[in-house]
Amino acid sequence: MTQKTRAGVAGVLSAAALLTGITAPVATAAPAPGAPRAAQRIPFTAAEVTARDDGSYEVTWKAPGNRHVAVRAGGRTVATGGATGSVTVKGLPAADRQWFTLVPEHGGSLRIADRLIRLEGTSNFRDAGGYRTGDGRWVRMGVVYRSDSLDKLTDADLAKLKRLGLSADYDFRTTSERAAAPDRLPQGVTYVVANVVGDDSPLFSMPETAEEAARLMIDGEKSMVSGAPAKAAYASVFADLSDGDADGLVYHCTAGKDRTGWASATLLTALGVPRETVMKDYLASNDYRAEANAAALAAMPAAQAAVYKPMLDVRAEYLNSGFDEVEEAYGSFAAYERKGLGLDARELHALKAELLVG
Repeated sequence: MTQKTRAGVAGVLSAAALLTGITAPVATAAPAPGAPRAAQRIPFTAAEVTARDDGSYEVTWKAPGNRHVAVRAGGRTVATGGATGSVTVKGLPAADRQWFTLVPEHGGSLRIADRLIRLEGTSNFRDAGGYRTGDGRWVRMGVVYRSDSLDKLTDADLAKLKRLGLSADYDFRTTSERAAAPDRLPQGVTYVVANVVGDDSPLFSMPETAEEAARLMIDGEKSMVSGAPAKAAYASVFADLSDGDADGLVYHCTAGKDRTGWASATLLTALGVPRETVMKDYLASNDYRAEANAAALAAMPAAQAAVYKPMLDVRAEYLNSGFDEVEEAYGSFAAYERKGLGLDARELHALKAELLVG
């Protein structure tokens, strides 16, 4: 990850040919030492890890055509199953983040972890990866993270992020937000201001009705597509991600759901993740933020809470309005990649090479 890029804003089994009619072995040249091996196709069509409060992990998967799948963690097999599996793994030693490798009978293995990074000072810090693309590849985990505000990180949180390899932080918030709640970061992490909405956005005004609040969120989503500050901010993140050096990068806003949600939606779409999966990732903020949102609403008079709730939610119509704006303003997502995110064909190829496996 280059310093120039971080300065940013204001700051597959490769398909083997089946040969017939051959009656003698065919000699093939061995790859040169250190040469990259052909990627194996990953047969998993679904896979997920969920960490439980009791220290156990639920691991689920689907691997059509495989009669046997081994679940490995800590260098050993901890569970096995068939083409479709759901296992509970207990008794693993404590770890900052527990990784599992799903090893199929045929094809490439898949390394996954629970998407949520459990920190004392955040509720919505999670891995942006771990999703399957339309062509059967997977978005790498442990490289790109998304989060809510980082101002409440504890010393223990900072130590964990240091061990996880966090190296760059893109802050999507406004000047006033940053001044009121400055990020806490591990030493050595590059901090980049990437103000998505600018400092005069109507997003921070208080509507008078729930309907006005929902409209405000929809209009705000559109501004994240076409607004000049948004294009510059998101382009800086994508430039970093496509520079050929995969480091731990996090982008965040205050709640980690709107400005951050559009960043993840565009990243996953650019990588080829289907729209329904992109929507699932976006709407997950409702679950991760459920407790914090409920507490905020409970502290308000009922009438005020009714108006405020649409601004705490993420809703399908919000994200869909962003994709609608892409079509209206650019004509296609491919055009938005070029003109809005600054990704040419070479950079898009580099982004996929950096973040996709299989």
